[in-house]
Amino acid sequence: MSVRLLHLHSTFAPGGKESRAVRLMNAFGDHARHAVLSAVPGALGARALIAPDVAVEYPAAPSLAGLPAPRRYWQIARFMRGFDLVLSYNWGAMDGVMAHRLFARTLGLPPLIHHEDGFNSDELAGQKRRRVYFRRAALATALALVVPSATLETVARGSWRQPAARLRRIANGVPLERFAGQPEPDAIPGFRRMPGEVVIGTMAGLRAVKNLPLLVRAFAAAGGQARLVIVGEGPEREAIRAAAAAAGVADRVLLPGFLPDPARYIGHFDIFALSSDSEQFPIALVEAMAAGLPVAATRVGDVAAMVAEPNRRLLAAPGDAEGLGEALARLVASRDLRHRLGGANRAEAWSQYGEDAMIGAYRALYGSALGRPGVLG
Repeated sequence: MSVRLLHLHSTFAPGGKESRAVRLMNAFGDHARHAVLSAVPGALGARALIAPDVAVEYPAAPSLAGLPAPRRYWQIARFMRGFDLVLSYNWGAMDGVMAHRLFARTLGLPPLIHHEDGFNSDELAGQKRRRVYFRRAALATALALVVPSATLETVARGSWRQPAARLRRIANGVPLERFAGQPEPDAIPGFRRMPGEVVIGTMAGLRAVKNLPLLVRAFAAAGGQARLVIVGEGPEREAIRAAAAAAGVADRVLLPGFLPDPARYIGHFDIFALSSDSEQFPIALVEAMAAGLPVAATRVGDVAAMVAEPNRRLLAAPGDAEGLGEALARLVASRDLRHRLGGANRAEAWSQYGEDAMIGAYRALYGSALGRPGVLG
């Protein structure tokens, strides 16, 4: 008999954590039925990535967003009844975690596992004290706290005061073999490679924390015969277009929108770029490495530990458009450097970041929480 899993998401728009959650849902197949709630109303775009045979619903439920209030928490907690396991994701779902903390015993609620993947732009200068205290209190009844990066594990042990017995670090993985083939010719709408052109690409939600206008400025400074392709969707689209126009490169910057299944198109890139002000363990970076791409990126989260050692010299400080531009310029100018670093990154990804290991770790954790090892396949 399949188990019922309740997912409490900060947003279910397409992004890194959503992609991972969907891959797990697809891997569990008919062993689980899912209900998905989003703290951002209508932000359910990642539903398009779920396999057709996966049982999933998007029920009307008490809002995960709002002012702290016992009555609202009571309503959220009551909604959790009838599920076998609650899975919550990021700060935007923390009210659901607090509801569980307050009423788990009274209502006999199922176990809860919380997942944290990093910080948004409003905490780049430092964690907000109120959120630190709220997390400490809310996570007290969580069976486990899952993080993908060593950096975030250190934060959880330190300021959030999470005991080692509750913490689980599970690195993000990708289906490596799917990134070994050739890209599909028309996988990126509007893209045609020009002779001699070097294609710089990235995949990201178009949000402020990704600092894609900085990437545009770095691309403009890099020079050379290059094109920038930014795959993703979000509220920063016009800011990115404005940055491209201001830098005089609008005709060389392509924004095709969100495209599912990066394995279909990432091979069109010659270089992968990441300009975020905050990351922890970006899945897009793992995908780029698996595809054998060299990387020019900001030194955030676990990025320096993820890329192959020779590639670490092409990492810039967060917010450093000049440094990122210099890294891009070096890669654009040297085909040999691109191939050497891309090969080293591929070897690193294939030795460390396979999807099977990630799925196995989550299966074991969730199965243990359900008291039924092996129940998820």
